[in-house]
Amino acid sequence: MTKKLVINTTSRETRVALQENGHIAELYIERCCDRGIVGNIYKGKVIRVLPGMQAAFVDIGLEKAGFLYVADVIDEMDAVVDYVDGRSTSADPGDEGMEEKPLPPIEDLLQEGQVILAQIAKEPLGTKGARITSHISLPGRHLVYMPTIDHIGISRRIENEEEKERLRATVEEIRPAGSGYIVRTAAEGKSEEDLRADMLYLSELWKDIDSRQKDAEAPCLIHSDLDVTSKVLRDILTEDIRHIVVDSQSEYDKIVQFLGTYMPKQQYTIELHDKNEPLFDTYGLEVEIARALGRKVWLKSGGYIIIEQTEALTAVDVNTGRFVGKRNLEDTILKTNLEAVREVAYQLRLRNIGGLIIIDFIDMEKEAHREQVHSALEEALKNDKSKTNILKISELGLVEMTRKRVRESIGRTLCEPCPYCEGTGYIKSRTTMVFEIFRKLKREMNDLPGYRINLQVHPDVAALLYDEESGVIDELERHYQKQITIIARPNFHIEQFEIGAG
Repeated sequence: MTKKLVINTTSRETRVALQENGHIAELYIERCCDRGIVGNIYKGKVIRVLPGMQAAFVDIGLEKAGFLYVADVIDEMDAVVDYVDGRSTSADPGDEGMEEKPLPPIEDLLQEGQVILAQIAKEPLGTKGARITSHISLPGRHLVYMPTIDHIGISRRIENEEEKERLRATVEEIRPAGSGYIVRTAAEGKSEEDLRADMLYLSELWKDIDSRQKDAEAPCLIHSDLDVTSKVLRDILTEDIRHIVVDSQSEYDKIVQFLGTYMPKQQYTIELHDKNEPLFDTYGLEVEIARALGRKVWLKSGGYIIIEQTEALTAVDVNTGRFVGKRNLEDTILKTNLEAVREVAYQLRLRNIGGLIIIDFIDMEKEAHREQVHSALEEALKNDKSKTNILKISELGLVEMTRKRVRESIGRTLCEPCPYCEGTGYIKSRTTMVFEIFRKLKREMNDLPGYRINLQVHPDVAALLYDEESGVIDELERHYQKQITIIARPNFHIEQFEIGAG
């Protein structure tokens, strides 16, 4: 599989695309006015403890208070619930987690007004504040350092048991007493020297953070994580990604320096794009990004999927569309569902859709076909770095699944709710507005002074009143013995109208 990183940088925005086989697979966007905060460390103050939720809200200086769950407060490692999988993208999604243990009451651990050091584990999503943790983790290229926890974890993505044991023994031998580390997937095959260098850098970084937080007054920012380009290079750049294309000289120099510092033994081709054509246009990425913002995605066969995101979940609906098949209905349905599986897996990763996801496949009568589609979905999601959990297909063709969500989807990053429909996706029709106006006129015409009444409406509604519904206007004028003057207002919302005396 051919992979490359394509990096477009301006003074206000940086976009990093991971391209696989000529198609964009993942997209990371950072704007200077809205820089991501996952990994940032804050000195915060507890403002509310909620025993019923086993959680607390902590003022860390952001617009919304951070949400801190009890498992992210206690220091004992054996009481942490799925430590890595519930944390930031800085650690590999497949790193070893812990078994669930009984947790002490949150009110025994935190009190209002208490000052704590906390790290952002998940970006604020929608109306929710950031998810935070007091278990600080500092990611390096090969290791994740956990200064508050005495534990060694190994990425589950490293499948060779002998290599796991070698890495565990090496880290155990060279780590300072009482410190914790998670060995990342990128550490596979690395030498003791590589791991020791990572360990030394992270140890010095923690000393600097700890020193600065002692004199700081809460709430305040203590440490910012890397910018998006450096973070992607650290977390995503693997040995199968050899080609990097960037369109900024300053960003090019920064990448060369970063790779020379953190990955001196690796050989990468770094290309500076200096052509007149914009970089993302050259690689066809703008078209793919625009496609990722639409709700309907066409399949090659003529079928299509509909993707609807809500606050609680994402619904994906599969349809045959123009695809009629060649043999029989069951065969057509199976082929459409299998094609949809690949597209759904691709779109979830590209759009960075997380949380609860419901996929409504076309109903399949045969159990064997349902199993085939389910297996195909599991296989298609194997390349996804975000952790997924898939339930069996129901008899109605529904699949419930979850995908780890730590940052906003592309849709929520690049878009905002329509001010016209307020995010519903629908507005009242012209006919509905006309009948609403008629009811309002009947209620108010007797109480309005004078002979003339001004009705101000959107031009499309005005056209309907002048044409198809003109008879009702004549009827109202005769009944109330008043003249109705229709005034078209181009600046009106289609659902807006005003009735007043002329």
